Amino acid sequence: MLRLRKILLCNYPFIILLVISVIYSLVMSKVVKYESVYLESDNNFSCVLTDYKNEGDKVTLELNCKEKLIAYYYLEKGEKIDLNIGSVYNITGSLKKPKNNTIPYTFNYKKYLYNKKIYYYLTIDTIKEVKKTKNIFYILKNSIYKRIDRISHNAYIYAFILGKTSYIEECVLSTYRLNGISHLFALSGLHVGVFSGVLLFILKKLKVGEVKAHAFITLFLVMYAFISGFSPSILRSTLMFFLLGINNIYYFYIKTENILYLVFSILVFINPFILYDISFVLSFTTTYFLIISSSYINTKSYLKTLLSISIISFISNIGVMVYYFNYVNLTGILLNLLFVPLVSIVIFPLTIISFIITPLSKILYCFTFLMESISAKLSLINLKITFPHVPITMVFLYYIILVIIIKTNKKKLFIALLILLLFIKAFPYLNNDLSIYYLDVSQGDASLIVMPHLKKVILIDTGGIVSYYENNYSLAKSKLIPFFESIGVSKIDYLILTHGDYDHMGEGVNLVKSFKVENVIFNVGEYNTLESNLIKVLERKNIKYFNNIKNLKLGKYNLEFLNTRIYDNENDNSSVIYFSYNNKKFLFMADAGIDKERDIMDSYNLSDIDYLKVGHHGSDTSSSEAFIDSIKPRYSIISVGEDNRYGHPKESVLKILDNS
Repeated sequence: MLRLRKILLCNYPFIILLVISVIYSLVMSKVVKYESVYLESDNNFSCVLTDYKNEGDKVTLELNCKEKLIAYYYLEKGEKIDLNIGSVYNITGSLKKPKNNTIPYTFNYKKYLYNKKIYYYLTIDTIKEVKKTKNIFYILKNSIYKRIDRISHNAYIYAFILGKTSYIEECVLSTYRLNGISHLFALSGLHVGVFSGVLLFILKKLKVGEVKAHAFITLFLVMYAFISGFSPSILRSTLMFFLLGINNIYYFYIKTENILYLVFSILVFINPFILYDISFVLSFTTTYFLIISSSYINTKSYLKTLLSISIISFISNIGVMVYYFNYVNLTGILLNLLFVPLVSIVIFPLTIISFIITPLSKILYCFTFLMESISAKLSLINLKITFPHVPITMVFLYYIILVIIIKTNKKKLFIALLILLLFIKAFPYLNNDLSIYYLDVSQGDASLIVMPHLKKVILIDTGGIVSYYENNYSLAKSKLIPFFESIGVSKIDYLILTHGDYDHMGEGVNLVKSFKVENVIFNVGEYNTLESNLIKVLERKNIKYFNNIKNLKLGKYNLEFLNTRIYDNENDNSSVIYFSYNNKKFLFMADAGIDKERDIMDSYNLSDIDYLKVGHHGSDTSSSEAFIDSIKPRYSIISVGEDNRYGHPKESVLKILDNS
């Protein structure tokens, strides 16, 4: 027994186990390839419903069929659907494979689902419940869902009881993320700590023995983990509570740090893909550094303790935040001092009370409205620092240095961390090349020109997707801005909007509201409604704007606007842009048609274009044979939506380009 305790007191066995579990996860996720049991042609399914979310006219379902599926059901006007988790449903619909991201460093939906062992998503045509669940846990979960559904102002009750932050409006969540406090609104160790603390207090008052109390609380937490969908942070907290209790009751004297290693290894061996879950990584990273920094945290002052926790949490999350999100917000340290007590002492307890006594949800709404308003105001004065995408080796180096600092108390090594972060930040400025990116914005246009050393950045068009089901979706916030930040771009010097069609400038307002834009350039002709709405935003934000310009001088570089005359249609009024660099010629045609192509040939001597941005997405109203023969493009790029309703690009245009 003494020998066992000596082994348990030693860090090395647990560290070795940790390393083995990481290697196991990498091997299983990279080497072993899982395949679906379904064919894409399958359309009949018998599934158990494991979770769902109502989103107005769309319901998202998580299904356990022959394998896990994510499914979408679109409601007809006035249609309602009653769903029961755990029940069996017969479903008809069409399977589709999720797609990889086509813009680097943006959200990869296919990879996200694959890490959850989901290989298809299902669009449901019909759904019918054929067998109700008799499982007591599912019945309890359904009753909780239905009770929350009946409560007014239930978004935060969903978030704090079931871990469903998606019920909180996206615009509100974005301010929480920007302020560095979004972790407070997801299930975490806070919930386990509150529940276990309250239960332990009650059981002690009832004079229940330590072993029985620990067993009862563990069972409660397991049930709660089931109800909340086994979120990684709850699993970690529950397993930690169980093992720490065993450690204390039976005097194993295992260090808390080693128990965390053990918890990590257990969860990774159960599900090797969990290592790719961001909430899992953040949860473990924060917990680990709080444990090994406990000597810096334990102070007699509550405020000092809270500040220490906030600083350590912030520093420990920098590597993860930079790798996944390309930014950190310095104000997060101070804002946690305000929001942690507000959430843990007021908001979270109120959600529990409102769930039990539903009329009190109105009081909860008052506090959450106040919190949202404060967060919105504070997000305007954030100290956000963006970083380019970094290799995982840089992240490991950051954490190795941080562990050495804490373990050896060599605070001077913080200079090494600062130098590392400054190097990552400055790296794009060392790039001596000009880069041009043609971005996939589906049926639309967006091209980014980045001058050497980031001296000037020009965005030609923003794209714009009309969405009938996802009204809160923003192409700028989801794809453009994350990509800009991932390559070190923190501002757009010139936003050129070639013309006023939605698929070219529909994201203009979202972009200038969410990203720094210095100047905006419009095309010739009168402003349409879309352009006028953007101008109102530009004037409020004091952003300069121009129209009908001839050229844009950027040091030794020059963008020429081939505006021949004002036409009677928006497409031909498009700004056609010519640009050369190191004897390479670029031509951006926007939606200019054959008439404007003819005028350009008459007015300008263009030939041997190296890179042609094809006009009007490959429509047969552009790219005439005479024009293509005249400019002789070496490469032609078409920005087009897959399976678009216009039939772009046209076969006739492809044949013309095929000869170039």
